[in-house]
Amino acid sequence: MVKIDMYLLWLRVAAILYASASIAVFPAVLYKVDRWRRWCVHLGGMAWFFHFVSVVEMLLQAHHWVPVGLREVQSILGFVVVTVFFLVWWLYDAISLGLFAFPVTFFMVFIPALGTERYSFPSQGVRVSWLIAHITALLLAYVALGFSLLASILYLFQERRLKTKPKARLLAAEGSSWAPLDWLPPLDTLERISEAMLEFGFPCMTVGLVIGSVLAQETSLGASYFLDPKIIAAFVSWVIYVLLLLVRRTAGLRGRRAAYLSGAVFAVMVVVWTANLFSHVHRFGAP
Repeated sequence: MVKIDMYLLWLRVAAILYASASIAVFPAVLYKVDRWRRWCVHLGGMAWFFHFVSVVEMLLQAHHWVPVGLREVQSILGFVVVTVFFLVWWLYDAISLGLFAFPVTFFMVFIPALGTERYSFPSQGVRVSWLIAHITALLLAYVALGFSLLASILYLFQERRLKTKPKARLLAAEGSSWAPLDWLPPLDTLERISEAMLEFGFPCMTVGLVIGSVLAQETSLGASYFLDPKIIAAFVSWVIYVLLLLVRRTAGLRGRRAAYLSGAVFAVMVVVWTANLFSHVHRFGAP
């Protein structure tokens, strides 16, 4: 019993460190901040060490070297992902891959770190509070992405208006003072609004998915809950969200192309949202 408690303790420490590395990797990659880069590598390295200790103790306790249960497979698979990442980082200095490696590993070890048995909330009130937090976080993510798309669309209108400004001046000289888009903010302001909304929505979506993973463990479906198309689509949309942030930052994507990309991601989010109508285990009004 002591060994089980210890391997869970090390796995929980690793999960916390993976979460911290997942936070640090975004400013390290998107903003190229050296201080955050160092924190990301150090936190990820410590997480890998504690994860390694946890895996060894887990297999020793189970008296086998091949993972059997689903949670054992999840933990070892997460360990392999972060090990491959550090190998690639050491060979090619590709820290940007950490945008996927650390969050994905965190999601893999988060549920096994809760314990060997299915997690249950201490009361119905606590479960409802977590459910409200889950829905609120995802709604904020959808709203933020919607505002980002709106700012991008207004950017296109403003850009078109500025290109046709000489013609508007000619009309004004002829006595016409009608300028329907004069109220639009400057292009730089719209660009900053779009980017800020994306950066606000991403942590909201991440928190919503993490809470949803905890809520899923209390259902009778257990791990098979994550095979539902709605859940798969939600995690796919999270990956696309990461790609959107990465492309906008690293490629310097702005203006028309950024608006089109934001629109594509928003369309994916709408598909995920409407998938509630077809999901058998995750739909509006479902218990």
